[in-house]
Formats: sequence, C-alpha cells, structure tokens
Amino acid sequence: MDKERKLSLVAVAAVAIAAVVTYFYTPPGTSIPIPEPDSRGGDGAGISSGIKIVADNLEVPWAIDIAQDGRMFFTERVGRIRVIDSSGTLLADPVAYINVEQRGESGLLGLALHPDFINNHLLYVYHTYSNGTGVYNKVLMLTEKDNKIVDSKVIIDGIPAADRNDGGRIKFGPDGKLYISTGDARQPELAQNAKSLAGKILRVNPDGSIPEDNPFPGSLVYSYGHRNIQGMAWHPVTGELYVSEHGESGNDEINLIRPGQNYGWPVEECDATQFEKPVVCFNPAIAPAGMTFASSDRLGYENDILLTALKAKQLRLVDLESGTESNILASFGRLRDVTEAPDGTLYVLTSNRDGRAIAEPGDDKILRVSSP
Repeated sequence: MDKERKLSLVAVAAVAIAAVVTYFYTPPGTSIPIPEPDSRGGDGAGISSGIKIVADNLEVPWAIDIAQDGRMFFTERVGRIRVIDSSGTLLADPVAYINVEQRGESGLLGLALHPDFINNHLLYVYHTYSNGTGVYNKVLMLTEKDNKIVDSKVIIDGIPAADRNDGGRIKFGPDGKLYISTGDARQPELAQNAKSLAGKILRVNPDGSIPEDNPFPGSLVYSYGHRNIQGMAWHPVTGELYVSEHGESGNDEINLIRPGQNYGWPVEECDATQFEKPVVCFNPAIAPAGMTFASSDRLGYENDILLTALKAKQLRLVDLESGTESNILASFGRLRDVTEAPDGTLYVLTSNRDGRAIAEPGDDKILRVSSP
C-alpha cells in the first residue's frame, strides 16, 4: 500500500472514530501552576535593566526573524512588514503593506527569512485574504532591496482560513526546507482529511515545489491531525522539530514532530492512545504561541524551549531533559513570539492589541532580554 493511499485510509478511519467519540481525554494539570503576572511595565518604569523596549506602539506584531546583517524583520497583523535596522532603529516606513483579510485572529501572520537572505534577499510571509468567493491563506515569496519589497510570488495558495485557527507559523528547518503550520480553520474534520491543506504541517522547497523526500509522495503534507500550531522550533543538538499547539479547551500541547504521523485532532488531545502523544500538555490552557530553543547559554537556558504564552501572559521555559517548567518573563501582558539573536539575547513580541486584552500606552512592543 503506497503512503498516499495509507494517509487517505487513516484519515477516513480517524474521522469515523471522531463521529463516535464524544469526549476528550483530560490529563492532569501542568507540572507548575501558572503564576499570576505582575502589573505591566507601561512606559518603562520599573523594568529590569536586563529588559529593553526596542520598538513600541505597534499593531499586533506576530512574527520576527533576524537577518545576518543585523536587521530584524517582523510582521504586524494588519498587513505591514517592518524592519528594525542594524543600529536598533525602527524604520518609519514599512518594507511592504500587504492587503490582508482581518477577521478575528487572521491577517498577516508568519514571516521567515531565507537561510541565504544576505545574498538572495528572499523572505516569506503567510497571510489571509478574500477573493470574493471565500477566505483563504497563502504563502508569498518576496524579494527585498534597500528595505523595500521589489518582487513577489505566490508559492502556496488555497489554504482554508477562518476568523480563528489559521496556524500561520512558517520557519526554515536545518534541512533548508520551509515548514508551514496550518490550522483547522474551525472545521476540525479537515485536520484528518488527506485532501485538505488545513490542520497540517506542510514542507516545501524554497521555490514552493514538493521535496522528493516528503513522507507522502507528491504531497506537501509533512504531518497532520493538528488543530492550531502557533510555534515551531528545532532542537539545536538533535535537530528534532517541536511545535506548540492550541487545544480546544485546555489540552494545549508541545509535540515532537515525526514525518508522516497523525497527531490526533479532533479524535484525541493530550493523553493520546491511538495517535502521537504530546511531550508536554498544559491544563489549564496557557495559549502557547511562538517558540524557540536557546542555542546559547548566555541567559542560562541552553537547549531549553522558550515558549511565549498569550493567555498565561508569560515567557515559559520548558526543560525537556528534567521535565521541569518555569515562568521566566511576565509583566508585559500577552506574548506572541520569541527569537534568539546570535549574541544569545532574546527578542519577544507582545500581543496586547489583538482584541483579547486591554492595551496600555505603548502597546504593542518588541522587548530585548539581555539578562535572566
């Protein structure tokens, strides 16, 4: 039986099971209670000397990536791609403004720079749009010159979209392939549908073509059975891919991704018995978002997961080796994404203007964390 047919049969079986199963597994709570965040830093008063606000008054910054020349590119959900130059100055003019469809949590989401960006100036974004017949997500390959976009090409289109559960995290893996998380677009059955791009991790070559070593021949699909992946990161030693995923009500997960595997949604969450079981489950929900692994030990977090959380309003450290967790940054409200700079410092995006919080003066912000 070829792999494509196997994927179809497994998907049909899983949907049938989902029609019968009327409950979800509810595992115990997280190993560490979610701490209540302190009052937020506001205009900077009382902020630790190890935390600096590098940009503020932003509109829902969603994803950030750092170029080899020191520039930082990030998206704002309203449709702007912006840049902080190598001196740390936020440029007033956007790199580009993309006409996006904003419905709830949709809009301009993920961004990733090509591994050879310094030479080819290619960057990629994931965004929601409407074409008059429906709402979809697509991935664009853009060419940058002098902090402006000078060319664009659609490399993936027709990804189901909705006002929630759009996925949207895109990153290049150590293998040079582009990985794309898609949500179930509020249609849970699509996560198990082999013909749908929803509820999946997709893996493509930089030009959008299908890699020959994808687990299902001729398919973009790398893994399936996902509800709403919001973060992706590769372990700096093992090279393994981990993702953060929102559950329906609690049951947020961190999953270790294996090619071709089914992660169970909507049949199972957390305490999986039929499909891949998560390595970490969060109950109550923390709404995990962007994540990275610390490759440097400058802040004492080497090889640990650094996970932003929206509902829990924290940067959470997850030590896979010891199985322990802790809150390492609060006081700034909802946190959307985190990345590590070459010098081992962290850049963290807040998300207090996303419609689920009361924004304070200066929101939203990009924070630089230079000491624990």
